[in-house]
Amino acid sequence: MNKEILLGDEAVALGAIHAGLTAAYSYPGTPASEIMEYLVKVSQESHGFIASWSVNEKVAYEEALGVSFAGRRALVSMKHVGLNVAADPFMSSSLTGANGGFVVAVADDPSMHSSQNEQDSRFFAQFAQIFCFEPSDHQEAYDMTRQAFDLSEDMNIPVMIRLVTRLSHSRSSVSPGEPRRPNDLHFGARQCWTLLPANARTRFRRILDLQAELIQFSNASTFNRLELNPKNTRLGIIASGIAYNYVLENLHGAKEKPSILKISTYPIPEDLVKTLVGSVETILVAEEGYPLIERSLKGLFGIAGKNLVGKLSGHLPLSGELSPEVVRTAVDLKPLPQRQLGDFKPAGRPPQLCQGCPHADTFNALKKALEGHERSNVFSDIGCYTLGYYPPYNAVNTCVCMGASVGMARGGAEAGIHPSIAVIGDSTFGHSGITALLGAAAFNTNMVLIILDNCTVAMTGGQPSFASGERLLKIIEGVGVPKEHIRVIEPLPKYLEKNAQVIKEEIAHPGISVIVAVRECLEEARKKRKR
Repeated sequence: MNKEILLGDEAVALGAIHAGLTAAYSYPGTPASEIMEYLVKVSQESHGFIASWSVNEKVAYEEALGVSFAGRRALVSMKHVGLNVAADPFMSSSLTGANGGFVVAVADDPSMHSSQNEQDSRFFAQFAQIFCFEPSDHQEAYDMTRQAFDLSEDMNIPVMIRLVTRLSHSRSSVSPGEPRRPNDLHFGARQCWTLLPANARTRFRRILDLQAELIQFSNASTFNRLELNPKNTRLGIIASGIAYNYVLENLHGAKEKPSILKISTYPIPEDLVKTLVGSVETILVAEEGYPLIERSLKGLFGIAGKNLVGKLSGHLPLSGELSPEVVRTAVDLKPLPQRQLGDFKPAGRPPQLCQGCPHADTFNALKKALEGHERSNVFSDIGCYTLGYYPPYNAVNTCVCMGASVGMARGGAEAGIHPSIAVIGDSTFGHSGITALLGAAAFNTNMVLIILDNCTVAMTGGQPSFASGERLLKIIEGVGVPKEHIRVIEPLPKYLEKNAQVIKEEIAHPGISVIVAVRECLEEARKKRKR
């Protein structure tokens, strides 16, 4: 087949399609969103499989798990913090196993370009004791995805593909293979998929017994590569994922290259590691994310007679992304010459809400309503509106994780904060705010929830929202909020005084109130006009 120029995310998506995909599910989150964007686009053109956005990552995981139970091939994709949300079914699925091939694609975000923390999903794979692939380039992202489905069915386990931002969002050429047909319907065994304690103990024993076989598969994987240089016993490098490219970039043209072990599969290929360690004096470990490989080698006391360096030794940074320049210093090469920029300094402007964004008008009304309330607090959530933290708004004081604003506002209210305000978007409310509101409504907590209904998942590119418009209002009433304290406002500058008054009235109500600010995202409105 002809080569295609693809994002790393798209390479995973195409690999899944050509592996005989039946269905894929996801919740949008950068840097993983483009996996589902590509699948949705292709599914609309070919109708050969299902590609669907889900209400959150846990639901997406469970939907994909249902496809696997039916014996067909399923992909679920998410960003690293999305795997936290899906952790419950993820951990249990290592016991149920996979009937049809089941691949979990997770995109980590080192340096937190668009995330609230750094996590390394390889540790989740290790925690669940399943197999994990880590591609170093786009071709491997495609090839590993295809192999992951086969391995999933051969070993009867979920298999993870771990990406990072630079690979997810860069483009390169990919040579696709011949597509295979989807699986036929065949159900999983009920004793494997019903995790009553008696069944779960048996299944857990199975995953423990499988570890030696997974290690042997890793040792034999062609995605791992050991290049020994007997003439250079001073230094050996272990590099994984995209860090392998940074190492090669710096060693290109070197007269005396060190021995290099490329690791792309987990569990770690122990035999290859032993061979490298036995051949050199110093081992440098270059890996994107946490020092998983380095910690595995170091243990508590290190390797007798060997010098192990990497993130734990300070030769590479513990946080943030790696880069060719950072790796160059670690392999003891002189920095490359850099162009001097003179007096030029980057502007350093923080991200801002779009001009005319409806969230800005809601924040202006909220700030006006809170004038004179010295013991108030605004708990925010994950979305564009978190930018209300910055000037000129300075409107929000917290942002922790999806849906946390509602629960934190309830806790804050019960600790004595008044008024205690939660601000959440329509999609985030559907994702994980509903359950917290269910509790707050049941106890009639003295708090105000403001839901910013801009009719889309704006921050990640305008994906569909599951809780918007009339549907949203019915949900709010359905969880127990009194209808007279469900208020709707239109966030526009001309309604500033009117909207502030509505907020003041609900602050004065000694119980639960929900205000829905309804106005379409400007960017999405522009896209609609263009279409």
